[in-house]
Amino acid sequence: MPHVVFDIVGTCFTYERFFAAIEARLGDKMLAAGIKPRLFGYTWTEVAEREYTYLSMTGRYLSFQHVFKSLFYRMLWFSGIKEPRAFATDADVEACLDGWRHLGPRQGLQEAMQKLRDAGFTVWCFTTGDAKRILGYFQDAGVEMAPESILSCDTLGLSKPAPEAYKNMLGRFEGQEVWFAAAHSWDASAAREFGFKTAYCSEGEKEPCYDIFGKYDAEGVTIVEMADALIAKSKGATQ
Repeated sequence: MPHVVFDIVGTCFTYERFFAAIEARLGDKMLAAGIKPRLFGYTWTEVAEREYTYLSMTGRYLSFQHVFKSLFYRMLWFSGIKEPRAFATDADVEACLDGWRHLGPRQGLQEAMQKLRDAGFTVWCFTTGDAKRILGYFQDAGVEMAPESILSCDTLGLSKPAPEAYKNMLGRFEGQEVWFAAAHSWDASAAREFGFKTAYCSEGEKEPCYDIFGKYDAEGVTIVEMADALIAKSKGATQ
């Protein structure tokens, strides 16, 4: 039986509700200070990913959510706000994070996962997010996902893209066909290096930057197109 392991945040669920929460709570103040709320949200996310990963690499693992929340005021400082804690409050931080806690599904997610299941794949999740919150995303979106199919880096105490993280996931399916599906080039390309067949959805990043990350076994612009390409490639390999 073939398997497909999905990255979740940014792949199955987009950042749009998070960006909207920042705009609703602080958008006018940010724009008046010359800060684009959407760019702030993206930068905050990316810096948190880096710090979270660096902490894990040096044996000081903390949950992504912990790191993410703590960096908010620092990101205001780097955005040009001289007194970040006078500009925003802890209540503002929570309002922004509430958008993160309720991310919405990428268009076509339900269809993509159903196509994969109908083609005989079991569907798994491998995420830096906490498993309870990730399960909530699926439940809120009405997309089937068994709790036991969600593996969080919190359980391993080790963040992607550490080789051991991918190898741990891959080792659960020894001798079987296993795909890794993501909308992040760094994630899909890392999984490829450690033994997964890979599928990439370019809708989120727009520019795949093949010169940096290389190409994948299956690709699509949308998540449905990615699923179709994955299924076709898998069937072609077994015929």
